[in-house]
Parts: sequence; structure tokens; C-alpha cells
Amino acid sequence: FQAEDGIRHSSTSRGLGDVYKRQVYNQIGNFFGVSAKSYVGIWLAHTGFGLPLKIFLLRNFIKSLPHEMFEAARVDGASHYQIFMKIILPLSIPAFASIGILQFLWVWNDLLVALVFLDKMPSEIVLTSRLREMLGEFSQNWEILTTSAFVSMIVPLLVFLSLQRYFIRGLVAGSVKG
Repeated sequence: FQAEDGIRHSSTSRGLGDVYKRQVYNQIGNFFGVSAKSYVGIWLAHTGFGLPLKIFLLRNFIKSLPHEMFEAARVDGASHYQIFMKIILPLSIPAFASIGILQFLWVWNDLLVALVFLDKMPSEIVLTSRLREMLGEFSQNWEILTTSAFVSMIVPLLVFLSLQRYFIRGLVAGSVKG
């Protein structure tokens, strides 16, 4: 079939939904003035894909904060802005750390979005895609792939270990009501 962008697509290789998603993605990139097939474009895609979960986690965390603190601040004459800046934000640091860790790990390990939205140029290949390409056509370099995979795990491990206490607090805080 002939898509709006003038490219002829096979109905077996790409569905109409894939073509539509690609067009919407390119239009969003044009709206922000960036190329959709760039690192900035993929950051926008990850932001769009990650926002619903992050909003859900933050909403549940903030909703679990005791309302008595907000009422006490109101009695003391605090405005909405002061309550947000002096009570909600400091108490939400574990939730923000959990969200940051989850988003970082999701983006770091993501191969699918990079394959779909980035070109195969050497300057635009992400680490997970490069690891997949190291395997080769006949899958003979397993020792190189294994070593590279372990080296690529160092950064996420350091991030997680350095923020582990916030991660545990942030995940548990919004889960129980009581």
C-alpha cells in the first residue's frame, strides 16, 4: 500500500498501525524542531512511553502521605506552593529516586526502541544494539559478547547500588495504606 509519506510499504512487513505510529513520531519530532531519528528523538520517545507509569507511581506515593501534615501547614498559614516545596518534595525524594532508577534501567537496556527509531549509522547505534551486532552472522563470538555484556552491566549496577536505599523506600512507601 502507498502511505502518506510516499513510501510504498508491503502489507506483510508493516501494518497500517506501524506506519501511522512512525508518522506521528516524525510529526512530534518536527514539532519540537529535532530530527526524529536522533538521540533527542529517542529521548522524547522514552519520555512519552515512561510518563504514564511514572505519573501513576508519583500519584500513589503523594496520595499516601498523611493529610494531617498538610492540614497542620494550612493552619500555620502555608500556601499550596509552600506545602509542595517544603513538605511534599522533601518527602518524595525516595519516590523520585525509584522513578529515576526505573527510567534509567529501562532506557539503558532498551533495544527495541533503538532498533525502530534510530538509523544503523555508527554514530547512532546504542550499546544494546552494538552488543547484538557483535554476535555476528553465525554466532561464533560468544566469549566477546559475554564479556561485553558484563562490562555493560557495570553502569546500571553502580546506579542501583548507590541509590538502593531510596529505591526500596520509594517502592514500599506508596504500596501500603495504613
